[in-house]
Amino acid sequence: MNTHKNASLTPKGRAHLVKEIVRIGLMPAAEAAGISARTARKWQRRFAAQGVAGLLDRSSRPRRSPQRSDPSKIERAVALRRNQRLTYAQIAERVGLSRSTVARACQSAGVARLPPLQATVPVRRYERKAAGELLHLDTKKLACFAQPGHRVTGDRTRYTAKAGWQALHVAIDDHSRVGFSLMLPDETARSACQHLLAALRYYRGLGVRIERVMTDNGSAYTSRRFARLLRRLKIKHLRTKPYTPRTNGKAERFIQTLLREWAYAYCYPTSESTRIL
Repeated sequence: MNTHKNASLTPKGRAHLVKEIVRIGLMPAAEAAGISARTARKWQRRFAAQGVAGLLDRSSRPRRSPQRSDPSKIERAVALRRNQRLTYAQIAERVGLSRSTVARACQSAGVARLPPLQATVPVRRYERKAAGELLHLDTKKLACFAQPGHRVTGDRTRYTAKAGWQALHVAIDDHSRVGFSLMLPDETARSACQHLLAALRYYRGLGVRIERVMTDNGSAYTSRRFARLLRRLKIKHLRTKPYTPRTNGKAERFIQTLLREWAYAYCYPTSESTRIL
């Protein structure tokens, strides 16, 4: 058992206290140890009754607990939580225990937080064999600022009224991780097509021909304009599963990297960071 950080005596100190009581008396020994005479008498009695073992720390748990809950009810509450996934209120009403008692029992049994009904989808990491086989596309809506915000100045009273919004369009190659980004006024199909053409020109300059593009199910990427452009360019369009952004995770992560680098370059302008802007 661990000794309390504010304890006046340890087992070794109590043994020394008992010796000092025999040598100089109860009151002087208690005063020298910085404890009350009542506490010193307690340790003297324990030593006289149990010897050195009586000077050790012991649990303060009572020997009897007449109001303790029935163990069979506790087991039934845990079983209801684990098997039928009931709430604490439902279990308490059915078993006849308080909600706090049910909560403590479920927490000690490790079923306070129930596992999901469906198993977690395993992470599937993939990478195309050659550059240009797959191009990830995504957008991020960003607010415009005419002056630095509170994250830079620390003043929340200053703000830019009706500054508007803009959209960051990104593209990243699945194999080489070479990225391309373009800031456009909105996230419409026209802007998406403009970004795609600019990205294709950029990768063509690197000697890469794009065969497929992967996007989410945003309105710009599901539009007829974007579909006609892909058919004219003979590029296959892959879409992610709804509510599954991890499928297009490379583009999502590329956006986070860009925003973090821009924020760092703005807060700490140097010769290296200004190139990012």
